[in-house]
Amino acid sequence: MKRINREFCPVIESLKIIRSMWMLAVIYVLLDGPKRFNEIVRSIPRFNAKTISRTLKTLQRKKFVKREVDKLQPFSVKYSLTQKGISEACIREI
Repeated sequence: MKRINREFCPVIESLKIIRSMWMLAVIYVLLDGPKRFNEIVRSIPRFNAKTISRTLKTLQRKKFVKREVDKLQPFSVKYSLTQKGISEACIREI
C-alpha cells in the first residue's frame, strides 16, 4: 500500500470538513466579502433558501462563517468567512 505524502494532509483534512457542494458554493460566494442572506441565495440560484440556511448554520458551527447582526434599524444580518474559513478556501484552491 502506498503512503500518503504528509504535504497533502491539510488538503485531505479540508476535504473531510468541507465535503458537500453546498458548503463549497457558500464559501466560494463569501470569498468576495460579507453578504446578506438574500445576496447569497441570489448568487447560488440552483439551491433553495432552506438548503443555504442549513449550510450557513453548519458552517457557523464549524467556525468557518461568522454571522453578524447590525443592531441599527432596520436590522440586517451579514455572513462572512472567518480566518479558518479563508484558510480552508485557500487550501481548496491548490
